[in-house]
Amino acid sequence: MANRDIVAIGTSAGGVQALTFLAKQFPPQFPASVLVTIHLPSEIRSTLDEVLSWAGPLPAQFAGNGDVLKRGRIYVAPPNRHLIVDGHRLALGEGARENNARPAIDPMLRSAAVCCGARTVGVVLTGTLGDGASGLCAVRRAGGISVVQDPEDAEFSEMPLTALKRTQPDHVVRLADMPALLNGLVHQRTGEVTPVPRSFKFEVDMARGGHATMDEMDSIGRRSVLACPDCGGVMWEIDEGELSRFRCHVGHAYTAEMMSLALDENLRRALARAERALEERAALARRLNKQALHAGHTLLAKTWAEKVREFESEMDIIRTSIRRMDRLATDIDAAKRAAAG
Repeated sequence: MANRDIVAIGTSAGGVQALTFLAKQFPPQFPASVLVTIHLPSEIRSTLDEVLSWAGPLPAQFAGNGDVLKRGRIYVAPPNRHLIVDGHRLALGEGARENNARPAIDPMLRSAAVCCGARTVGVVLTGTLGDGASGLCAVRRAGGISVVQDPEDAEFSEMPLTALKRTQPDHVVRLADMPALLNGLVHQRTGEVTPVPRSFKFEVDMARGGHATMDEMDSIGRRSVLACPDCGGVMWEIDEGELSRFRCHVGHAYTAEMMSLALDENLRRALARAERALEERAALARRLNKQALHAGHTLLAKTWAEKVREFESEMDIIRTSIRRMDRLATDIDAAKRAAAG
């Protein structure tokens, strides 16, 4: 039996510092390939590969499509591409964003589960929101080992806390203790091969760039009454134990929490557009009111003045709604921070 030779690490906010610490601690003869997905902006050139190479003994590089996996190397998901394990090679997926991110952590972990099963060690570090929890579920179901940074130790606790609550990981450790744990795990022999559900493979193909038919989506989830925040299409709800996710047949995917935030943001944008449109209509009505008064058309001027009051009243309602949404979002963030300790 092979040893656990795939270490797939996902992180977000605070992740550069955490990854740099791990890179310093990896031994020179680390007998595994290290895959990293961190939420990177596509519009800014990243030097994370150089940072990690300088930090420790293992060379780091942004993954290229078709790269052959080698032990003792760090492969980083490049901006705007999902990192996918494909046999003994890597692939870069052009599929839709998941949890509003590309690269996203879930596709990387899910592909490692499908490809490498029990050889995989999945790791979720510091970050916000819930990307990585579903992928970690897939790793566990495939016989791999799941590791989560202790939320109390993380710079941003929400991502590891979500993974901890939703996946029941094999190990929960502080960052300082993680190098020793990972070094021990990659020297272990794997257990028996565990078959993975067909839905895992199907979702990996979507991350590559494939689209699904509605019949195919019906086979992995049930149709939801919610529309996709990205494309407006039908969404399917997928249950994974304590974790619920949503996915459309184009490929956009969200955890339940991310879905709620995306819908809230769409609503806020819609309200802002409505406010702007009303401001423009009120400005035009004021102008027409002045023109009517100047021309001596008293009744017409009165009509336009009433329109101005109507538009201003509607704007007040929308502005009040936006303020309430902002206060609610602030209260939810405060409650999450309090729950995280």
